[in-house]
Amino acid sequence: MKALIKRIQLYIQITEMGPIARRYFVKDGFDGSMTMLGIIVGTWVVNVTQPEIIVTAGLGACLAMGISGLSGAYLTEKAERKRELKNLEKAMMTKLDDSVITDATAFVSFYAAIVDGVSPILTALVSLSPFFLVLHGLLAVENAYITSIIVTLVTLFMFGIYLGKIAKENALLYGIQTLVAGVATIVIVLLLGAIY
Repeated sequence: MKALIKRIQLYIQITEMGPIARRYFVKDGFDGSMTMLGIIVGTWVVNVTQPEIIVTAGLGACLAMGISGLSGAYLTEKAERKRELKNLEKAMMTKLDDSVITDATAFVSFYAAIVDGVSPILTALVSLSPFFLVLHGLLAVENAYITSIIVTLVTLFMFGIYLGKIAKENALLYGIQTLVAGVATIVIVLLLGAIY
């Protein structure tokens, strides 16, 4: 197991995949949270009281985001990495078929797909978690809406804090910016609900 972890670390280092995977994780996690926020506030506005509807819609969105992330990231990363490998082979005037570079290239396409696909699913499930409690009779649906909105806004804020730390800038300011995006989503959905 230790050898496998070292090999994965080597592949990530060779391909410089660390920062790219981090971007995938944050961007798609943010997307998962924002999508769930739209679904949750939208169902609240139209007074959906059946948690099954909210959970099913949320899980459907989770599944779509996950499959989109997995397939999109895999195909995109694979194409980019193959191109880089062919350019390197051309520059070196040799084939690299049985090299660690070829192995790393194949691995990071899969790694990127996992990060890209799992990230929005995880954050979406965090947002939906209060409604799972409703399904088990542990929380009232009205309280689940409020709890879910709060949990999602906290998740968005934490993404901002994380980005601020990556940038080595004011983490609180980044957190406020991502929080404002969430609040803006809530306001827009509420306004749309008032129109219709």
